[in-house]
Amino acid sequence: MKKRLVSLLMSTVMVAGTLTACGPQAGGTTEVTVTDEEGNEQTVNVAETQTGEVNEETGTYEVKDLYIVVDGTLTATVDNGQDAFIEQWEEAVGEKLGHEVHLHINQVDHSDYANTVSRLLTTGEPGDGSFPDAMIMSASMYRDYMNTGYLWDMADAYDNAEFQSRIEIPSINLNMRTADGKQYGFAPTYGNGCVTYVKASWFEQYAAATDGIDKIEDIDTFDEYYDMLKFFKDVKVQDADGNEVQTGGKTYGVVAAGFGKLDEAPYINYMPEFWQGAYPSFYQKDGVWVDGFAEDATVEALDRMAVAYADGVIDPDTEDFGTKQAREKWFSNDQTTSEGVFTYWAGTWLRTLTDNMSKQGVDDDLGDDRLLQLPPIKEIKDTWGGYLNREAPVWVISDDGDDNSLREQAIFDALFETMLDGDRVQTLWTYGAEDVHWSTKAESFTTNPDDPEKKKDYEYADGEFHLKQTPNDPNSVWKKNHLDPALTIAPLTNGFVTDDPLIDEGNQFFTANCVDAPTAPSCQTLTDNLEALTTDKTTLMIEVVTGEKTGEEAIAEYNDKWGDVSKQIVDELNAQGTEAPEAK
Repeated sequence: MKKRLVSLLMSTVMVAGTLTACGPQAGGTTEVTVTDEEGNEQTVNVAETQTGEVNEETGTYEVKDLYIVVDGTLTATVDNGQDAFIEQWEEAVGEKLGHEVHLHINQVDHSDYANTVSRLLTTGEPGDGSFPDAMIMSASMYRDYMNTGYLWDMADAYDNAEFQSRIEIPSINLNMRTADGKQYGFAPTYGNGCVTYVKASWFEQYAAATDGIDKIEDIDTFDEYYDMLKFFKDVKVQDADGNEVQTGGKTYGVVAAGFGKLDEAPYINYMPEFWQGAYPSFYQKDGVWVDGFAEDATVEALDRMAVAYADGVIDPDTEDFGTKQAREKWFSNDQTTSEGVFTYWAGTWLRTLTDNMSKQGVDDDLGDDRLLQLPPIKEIKDTWGGYLNREAPVWVISDDGDDNSLREQAIFDALFETMLDGDRVQTLWTYGAEDVHWSTKAESFTTNPDDPEKKKDYEYADGEFHLKQTPNDPNSVWKKNHLDPALTIAPLTNGFVTDDPLIDEGNQFFTANCVDAPTAPSCQTLTDNLEALTTDKTTLMIEVVTGEKTGEEAIAEYNDKWGDVSKQIVDELNAQGTEAPEAK
């Protein structure tokens, strides 16, 4: 139902009592008699939800308590100013809507996010806040839930949103729509992707020892990349006193959060040079859906990683590491067991990784030049065309199953409509809480005041927008909250922008070297088998890389067990006639 019609539908409301919580599995509803704009009365059943109630004076449905589930992309965490963010959000949104809204945030660790969302949607109890009103989903999660009935079709709400006039990249959301025009998710930003970072001090040693290699751009092929990784096995690093230490092979070429992230599109993000043109999921090739895991390219990719694992080029901790463990070992102050290469998110993360190296005292003499960004190698450019820009993460609203959109539209208005208001609320989602994460008041502060080499002074005049010290780490400066200002589909209109050359450099590098990732697939047979498929593919991948079987043996085993299901999935996807970006 379009937002304009919601208020008309609720213009005359006779209701006995307050609406309280539910989800698709709940049975409680309340009968509400409404009068439309032509004066015709009708009775509708409104699900009993924890979200809100009908205001009998104004005749509108109002959100009172909003329960959202987020991952680590909301950086205003509980110990990092979240209370202030919530307080200011409630004040700003309350003023816009004309009534109080209480925001309840359930922030879940990234490593178990998908499982937690599944549990909350399927077992959350009405009335106690455990059933989410809205949540963040990755593109692949979004495709998995599109056909389940748990998500609300927000196409009309999106088309009639006030932020439409400010959107600069409409394709991000329009491309998510189904063939019949339904839209179950809202992406306030485009997706971003990963680039390969190389420690500058390690590369300097490699370049000095290698003919024809002077700059990072000289690493152009997989063979050249692999030769660099092998050199990094025995690289000399500095100890705490600045003395060079020969580690005897304890260092490694590369570390990642798994050999492949087969439960998260675009799957090959963290080891792109090894996967090259392989894509271990269902994707479109020459306009036809195929099972990429069963292709020869995947066999070759797995065998490449097996050789690197046996050579000691890939850190064996990669098998068990998540993103947090991988990046923390990479920039650890103990570089004698570290790695030279780490592929991770672009843009803001160039600054974040550099700052974390600084905190650990790694390569202090290089300052902001600690990291190099490796352009895509030839094998990646010849297949995909560049690093993969993932499909944007999306926000979704749970459908309460009462056959009307009163609750869901009210959630959209309170959460999404305000998230891109261009001003106060969007600033909260972009930078965090005023005078906690950012300010326009005159102030000066110093980071690392006790370390002459790292000490840095900051001074700002009254009225000058600036970011403040991070609440839980006064030696670092805050960067952003949830929305990356460089990726947002509708810019702020209040002129608040940060000036960080390193972030600008990261964003420009990725933009110049990326292509859109394949669209995540969605069909019923895939949804029904996704968990088991992912588990088996991950097991086979690990068995090949660690030397238990060859790539050819693993894919043969996969085809024996899953060949019929794979064919059914491909047939269903091709029958849908879904258009999607293709690999080159």
